This record gives sequence, C-alpha cells and structure tokens, in this order.
Amino acid sequence: MSVEQIETRRLTGSRIGPDDFERLRSLYQDADVAATLGGLRGDTWVAERFAFELAHWETHGFGAWMFVDGGSGEFVGRGALRHARILDGDRIELGYALVAPSWGSGLATEMAGAMARVARDELRLRELAAWTLRTNRGSQRVLEKTGFTYEREFEHAGEPHRLYRLVFPR
Repeated sequence: MSVEQIETRRLTGSRIGPDDFERLRSLYQDADVAATLGGLRGDTWVAERFAFELAHWETHGFGAWMFVDGGSGEFVGRGALRHARILDGDRIELGYALVAPSWGSGLATEMAGAMARVARDELRLRELAAWTLRTNRGSQRVLEKTGFTYEREFEHAGEPHRLYRLVFPR
C-alpha cells in the first residue's frame, strides 16, 4: 500500500487527479448521496471542492482518493484523509462517499479501514476524526467497525452531527 494508491480486496483507490471532476460531481449531485453529505451541490461548489482536493495533495502529500471496483474498474466512491477546521481546531478527517448502488455492500468499511491504515502506517498520524449526520446510522456503523469511538454530538453546517475519533496506539 502506498499513499498515492490504495489497494483492498475489492477496491483500488488512486490519488484524485485532473480527470476526476465528473466523478466527484456525480457524487455531490446525486440526490441520495448528497442527502448524506449536507445536500445537493451546484457546479461552482463542486469546482471549488475539486480545486481544494487537488491543492490538499500538493500542500500535505495526502488527500482524496477516487475508488473503483478492482475487477470492473467501475467508479464506486471517494475517500479522503484531509485537514479540516472543526470544533476546537485543525483535525485530520477521514471521510468517504459511495455511489448509492454500492451502499450496504461493505465497501465503505473496506475503504475506511484502508485509509485508516494509511494514516497509521504511512502517514504516522496519532489520530483521526470523522463526523456524520446524527441520522446516518449506516455511516456510524462504518466508523464503529473501523475502530472509531463516538465522542459527542455537535452542530455542523446547521445540522446535528456525531463526532467520532480514532486514536492510534503508540
């Protein structure tokens, strides 16, 4: 496993690149997926987010990956480790979004676990944070299966969220 490419049993994740805009837009403009991410996003927002994701890699040496099915090459989602200003300061966030047909297949857990291993083994991070809408029980289960512990509820982007933390043993 490297930082720029992540391999799992069923997935291949590659560093987000200039050709991935349409894939990212497809996630943020799918009504089902967007409902788990705070709502539908317009083209301007997606373009700004895309530029942020590309710049994050250049600045920090890690960021978002676009994941495809290892066998078919079909796009299944986006995962990321990235700096995020939330609550009491800068935290490294683990985030993910899957195309709706992939929900319930265990791919989000597989993706999150692989990214957590990159954070621990390659980036040597001490901890990760993740948050999800309070109503998104599926995502909460993914975080719990990945080893995250529920910390507290808080308001984020005008919505109630649950904050989780994963501390790596030293």
